[in-house]
Amino acid sequence: MLSSIFARPRPDLIDKKATAETRALVQNLHKLAKKHILFGHQHATEYGHGWAGEPNRSDVKSVVGSHPAVIGVDFSGLSGRPPQVIEKNKEQLRQQIVDTYNRGGVTTVAWHFSNPVTPQTGFYWNDSITAPAVRQLIPGGSHHAEYKSILQTVASLAGSVTGADGKLAPMLFRPYHELDGGWFWWGKPHCTKEEFTSLWRFTVSYLRDSLQVHNFVYVFSPDCLYKTEAEYLDRYPGDEWVDMVGVDNYADFGRSGRYNLKAGLAKLKIVSDYARKAGKLAAFTETGLESIPDTTWWTSALLKTLTAEKMQLAYVLVWRNDSRSPTHYYAPYPGQGSATDFTRFYQDPYTVFETDLPRLYRRKKWLIF
Repeated sequence: MLSSIFARPRPDLIDKKATAETRALVQNLHKLAKKHILFGHQHATEYGHGWAGEPNRSDVKSVVGSHPAVIGVDFSGLSGRPPQVIEKNKEQLRQQIVDTYNRGGVTTVAWHFSNPVTPQTGFYWNDSITAPAVRQLIPGGSHHAEYKSILQTVASLAGSVTGADGKLAPMLFRPYHELDGGWFWWGKPHCTKEEFTSLWRFTVSYLRDSLQVHNFVYVFSPDCLYKTEAEYLDRYPGDEWVDMVGVDNYADFGRSGRYNLKAGLAKLKIVSDYARKAGKLAAFTETGLESIPDTTWWTSALLKTLTAEKMQLAYVLVWRNDSRSPTHYYAPYPGQGSATDFTRFYQDPYTVFETDLPRLYRRKKWLIF
């Protein structure tokens, strides 16, 4: 049944100059999360299983008739490349972000950031050739000026994503994800806690205060290598530097053919409980089962876990469908074995897809199902 509700003022954004649309998005996500969760898919409208670059297409839409409510993009192409390539990548990102905003959806941004100190190694850590970089990017480091230049490129994109309404599209900006693991150069084994929190705080303050980016929601998202709240918060930069807390968890949801849904639920509950306590949004920032061999995974694993406790999670996002690989996909496409179960997941009143969305970018009375 439809009921009229108002978005509440909490949680507060860490950017006191945030745009009206960004403030409205956060407040409306906070309200939605009390009874629903938005479904997201990485790179959903850029490419999919066996296709790329087709306007208004996604594998999710091809299966259920709606795009995901949350679309993931990546800022990986904004550094470490020739200027003309960066400009091309900026234009492609701009189009994706604006199109999602114009349709009423939400953009979340990952950043697979190539190591500026040893760029040939990319974003992964390689024991033999990758140089520690975090200490070199923070103030006083050898690559601090270069890092500021990279953030200027990020800011120029953020200031150019103007929708059809003339407003800047808000983005959920999720830098330095899975920071508790060792596979990325910003991971726990490769920098001290103080270096990591300094990098995070500088990134936020430079974008927000120096470059005047006011359409970002800052998202903290470790991997699932914790069992307690204290472990989860080990490298947390502080409530004054984070808007949303999340977790990336593939391991407990079927990676390597094993489920540990009880552990996955416990970790999600730690995130949700902390968000309520601290006045933050919470989300399941990445998950999925590659190739989805379990044809009932959507309802028997994911939905079952999400609804097992009274958690408040703004969205859940599954990883991409690689257009060039027949096996690297995390959402179904027409004819894929889990498509029928995914349709049941889509039809459940708890899940929200793009065509279900209320007007998220307005702080006014709106309807929720």
